[in-house]
Amino acid sequence: MRALNDHRKIRIAILDDHQGIIDGYLYRLTNSPDIELVFTLSYGEALEAALANQPVDVLLLDVSVPTGPQNANPYPVLHLIPKLLQAYPKLEILVISMYSQRALIRSIMEAGASGFILKDDQAAIRELAAIIRLVAQGGIHLSQKAHQELLKRASSNLSQPLSNRQTEALSLCAAYPEADTAYLAQMMGVANSTIRNLLSGAYLKLNVRNRAAAVSKARQMGLIAPESPPLNLA
Repeated sequence: MRALNDHRKIRIAILDDHQGIIDGYLYRLTNSPDIELVFTLSYGEALEAALANQPVDVLLLDVSVPTGPQNANPYPVLHLIPKLLQAYPKLEILVISMYSQRALIRSIMEAGASGFILKDDQAAIRELAAIIRLVAQGGIHLSQKAHQELLKRASSNLSQPLSNRQTEALSLCAAYPEADTAYLAQMMGVANSTIRNLLSGAYLKLNVRNRAAAVSKARQMGLIAPESPPLNLA
């Protein structure tokens, strides 16, 4: 699991077109000195240029922001997410939305997002700082309603809880626990967004929230090789 430097703040950016929502997020982060706001935006078309100029660790993303000041149509986030993750392999995307449709949640997570929070999930909003830290360390977080919807789909084939590619991805995580997304993607010969999708799906099926827990549970279930005993160098 990728670890942030203990001495560096988690850099976040917010894309949301409602200032009151942004202010609410910032209020929840007031007492979190390890989290630094880099920028906020109200229009989707400004995001790529902003990210090119300012490094960001976690992007808080609304799925219904206008494309631009002269274009009120929603920005195509399902196109945007894989594109951003390919360009910025260490970026984590946390979607915060008022929409709870199962198909949308599934599409967002399959695109490579690290979490989906519903705006009316007050418990999650209160714990926003902790969720940002979790996501920054490679974990995922879903509001309870979103999680339950996705678990219905994930549990449809309990005899084969993980696909072959998900098992392969977890076996690489077990072998290289400090590897970042880009390195894992290179080893598997796939896009960064594909790795995120594989791991996110595995977390959901195993009902865990980070790589270490997923590897541990996969070992317990006999899905990947058990941990090797320490070498005896005597």
